[in-house]
Amino acid sequence: MSDAVRAALRVQRIELPSWAFGNSGTRFKVFGQAGVPRTPFEKVEDAAQVHRFTGVAPTVALHIPWDRVDDYTHLAGFAKEHGVGLGTINANVFQDDDYMLGSVTNPDPAVRRKAIDHLLECVDIAAQVGVRDVKLWFSDGTNYPGQDSIRVRQDRLAQALRETYARLNPDQRLLLEYKLFEPAFYTTDVPDWGTAYAHCLRLGEKAQVVIDTGHHAPGTNIEFIVAFLLREQKLGAFDFNSRFYADDDLMVGSADPFQLFRIMHEIVSADALKSGAGIAFMLDQCHNIEPKIPAQIRSVMNVQEATAKALLVDHDALAEAQRAGDVLGANAVFMDAYNTDVRPLLADVRREMGLDPDPVAAYQRSGYGDKIVAERVGGQQAGWGA
Repeated sequence: MSDAVRAALRVQRIELPSWAFGNSGTRFKVFGQAGVPRTPFEKVEDAAQVHRFTGVAPTVALHIPWDRVDDYTHLAGFAKEHGVGLGTINANVFQDDDYMLGSVTNPDPAVRRKAIDHLLECVDIAAQVGVRDVKLWFSDGTNYPGQDSIRVRQDRLAQALRETYARLNPDQRLLLEYKLFEPAFYTTDVPDWGTAYAHCLRLGEKAQVVIDTGHHAPGTNIEFIVAFLLREQKLGAFDFNSRFYADDDLMVGSADPFQLFRIMHEIVSADALKSGAGIAFMLDQCHNIEPKIPAQIRSVMNVQEATAKALLVDHDALAEAQRAGDVLGANAVFMDAYNTDVRPLLADVRREMGLDPDPVAAYQRSGYGDKIVAERVGGQQAGWGA
């Protein structure tokens, strides 16, 4: 394997979601697990374990108010002491009772003001701890025809985004996420990449689109969206997870690893894997039944495997076959890379980085899981309720 492939794998960075370490479940039930963090500080401790054994997950995203603390600089210092840093600040305008009819698109101006003030708070928190990205996702939408004006709700959304965008520091970005449906089932105010792209285009260069791999209709060609947004320089980040039906939030690559490879191929082809390209590779998954920390480690490894395979595509041979109109030849080049077993390569890369070649086994041997189960007794476990 080439030195360039190994070098690219060594410097890959994948951001962890703080909420993945808390209790989660379905719309019907949140399942508790022993040893789950009770505070943002304990979430950071757990995230640090993932980075300890993978070497490529040095930041943890926060979700406000789930991760609200009195002193964010103290939390940032705590993270640094544990070998990681704070990452993207995620806003939450979907859990308060006031948001039943929407947040920034709500018919009530007072509710819209409350929601926008929270978005501005998130920008300020990010600035306080020196974080670049503020990510916005809205559950806003309607459930019945005629419930509200679709066009007016877009006007309200645009106004909220303009005000939030104006609050950004010169080195900050606004990341806008979309979702096809849920919890709104008739119209969703940011339902697809085109809507997000249109709003970001109007806002300016500091507004970028987030692709959540679970937020599309069945059969959607996500790699086309990746390629288009890369071409337009409007792809800011990924929320990596996996799905069988809808927003399943499963471990990355667990349902369709070939899709993950195809996505990473577009990233590699555009030379957008390097940090200077500005693409934030983040996990966004809620583990319902599997242990929290090992599941995060497994997801990181799955992204690494898809990336390694994408790096092994023979681009010269692929381009030659494409120019010649050799359909089968081009596909064979593509499939040869995908069918390569890259696990020995990644094991070697981890050894070169001073890591155990098997991160999951190394974590299990560490005893950390037993330790937190014994220590984290009492108190209120973190989770998103229900």
